[in-house]
Amino acid sequence: MSLEPGYQGPPELAVTPIPPYTAVIFTSVRTEADHDEYDAMATEMGRLAAQQPGYLGIESARNPDRLGITVSYWETPHAANAWKHVNDHLSAQTLGRERWYANYRVRIATVERDYGLIDSDLNEVAIHRT
Repeated sequence: MSLEPGYQGPPELAVTPIPPYTAVIFTSVRTEADHDEYDAMATEMGRLAAQQPGYLGIESARNPDRLGITVSYWETPHAANAWKHVNDHLSAQTLGRERWYANYRVRIATVERDYGLIDSDLNEVAIHRT
């Protein structure tokens, strides 16, 4: 999968705190419409989200078949819900439904445990962030 438009530099994973925290998982299928306008809006929404209270980070990818997954991380469900209702984000959501998405699904989850390459169960000495 390739990174979302507007991203500069090598892929990075979001730095998140010790769980629990909230993940908003946005899975979408893009239309063929307005790629440049979409890219500009995605960049602006990333910038705006990062300014919101409780924002922790974001990870995003899209494959050549237009399927994309974006996960944003928030300190609490309340912080994630507040982002959903920011006026500029509401406008972007409307444009997304009207122009840019053939289909989408939003899932809200609580992260109870996380680990990675360095602190995996597969390592001899594992450090679990629980």
